[in-house]
Amino acid sequence: MTDATSLRVGMVGYAFMGAAHSHAWRTAPRFFDLPLRPELTAVAGRNADGVRAAAAKMGWESYETDWRALIERDDIDLIDICTPGNTHAEIAIAALEAGKHVLCEKPLANSVAEAELMADVASAAAARGVYSMCGFSYRRTPALALARRMVVEGRLGQIRHVRAQYLQDWLSDADAPLTWRLDKSKSGSGSLGDIGAHSIDAAQWITGRNITGVSALLETFVKDRPVAGELVGLGGHGATGAEAVRGPVTVDDAAIFSARFAGNGNGAGPIGVFEATRFALGRKNAMRLELNGTKGSLAFDFEDMNALSFYDAADGSDAGFRKIQVTEPEHPYTGNWWPTGHPIGYEHLFTHQAVDLINAIAAHQPPAPSFADALQVQKVLAAIEASAAADSHWHQV
Repeated sequence: MTDATSLRVGMVGYAFMGAAHSHAWRTAPRFFDLPLRPELTAVAGRNADGVRAAAAKMGWESYETDWRALIERDDIDLIDICTPGNTHAEIAIAALEAGKHVLCEKPLANSVAEAELMADVASAAAARGVYSMCGFSYRRTPALALARRMVVEGRLGQIRHVRAQYLQDWLSDADAPLTWRLDKSKSGSGSLGDIGAHSIDAAQWITGRNITGVSALLETFVKDRPVAGELVGLGGHGATGAEAVRGPVTVDDAAIFSARFAGNGNGAGPIGVFEATRFALGRKNAMRLELNGTKGSLAFDFEDMNALSFYDAADGSDAGFRKIQVTEPEHPYTGNWWPTGHPIGYEHLFTHQAVDLINAIAAHQPPAPSFADALQVQKVLAAIEASAAADSHWHQV
């Protein structure tokens, strides 16, 4: 297992998430004082030419064409899973049972049954000192981590409302190609699981309350899309989107749902309204969250990710929201980066994620979010789909 100074990482998958995770493993020890030094030992992918090029470009020492080879290697301590959701359970369970720590991208799995099994295996592994974490990276946004701190400190009082949106527009073109993210057998769901899961996790984490029931509506606006590389009659040259062979979209394009959160000893929990879509023209990555409490409110928009808006009722009704620039050394994570007022970006979330995971492993403490936390999100996703399938009838989580 891990020696006194290093954490040897094997990563499965090397596309968008793989690039973000690779950058994080490389960058973490350069800006944070860590008890273990991450080493980019090997990356795995099915295409030999592709994974060879990715290893060279992203700084991995070696590569494999089968993820099982990573698990069998004695020089790897942690498996980082950056593949589609239908592969998560098999890889994660095999890695944990082989004594490897695991970082698994979200959503944890494509079904509650898979997620439950993963959580059970993770719990058993933790008892042996083998740890796992699910990659809900938005928890590592300094402004959202500050929001969590402010809620814990009681600065909002009792939370009454949660308002969450995740708005993108990258699928608004009806002739955008059919990818694995639009295939339910691979992705599990569409905008709901891809981006809505982030909103669900962030809302539950920041409020400290789980969602207990939902009423939902799912919609698929574009029922079929061009299959990349398979064009009719023209050998792929000069064909338009209309001439391309089209395949069915089997996931949601948009999701909206209302929710109730668990209460506490002071009464009923908050109520929430959520929206996730990849059809909001002009919105590129508007991951938004607003909380209204008895003492104040917080509002966040990832398109202005270094800012947090705070309304303190004690200031009087005419004071309005004030903008907190979350770049001060005392704010979460930011003291390790640039001088006050200098913003950070999306890639830093993954660096913070790697830092937190390394520190937890070194301290022999279970990291968060755990597979059990991710299972709770999976249960909410399943309840949303069940409600939408039943004409939006209320569905318990």
